[in-house]
Amino acid sequence: MKEEIKQRLQRNETWQRGLYMLFFIVIYGFTKFLVFIVMLFQFVTIILTGKTNEQLLKFSQNLSTYIYQIVIFLTFNSEQHPFPFSAWPDGTPDNRGQYLKK
Repeated sequence: MKEEIKQRLQRNETWQRGLYMLFFIVIYGFTKFLVFIVMLFQFVTIILTGKTNEQLLKFSQNLSTYIYQIVIFLTFNSEQHPFPFSAWPDGTPDNRGQYLKK
């Protein structure tokens, strides 16, 4: 049993995944702040113009999909690395962590 654990600890793939996870935890923290900024900007826009900013709606949908991709990667539900190691999402996520085009 100890030998199996020792072999798992020596695998480079495990440590690489750990480094990617640390990187995406930092990105996840930044995206939470970005969601707050988008929310405030959209709120101010609706007060001033009476309607939502369409470009910001699309960006916020893609940002939400990106956050979803990060979470499913961090929770081991996907092995696909999110942006910047793959394309920026364009649309809503499906249940496999991919995204559906609008």
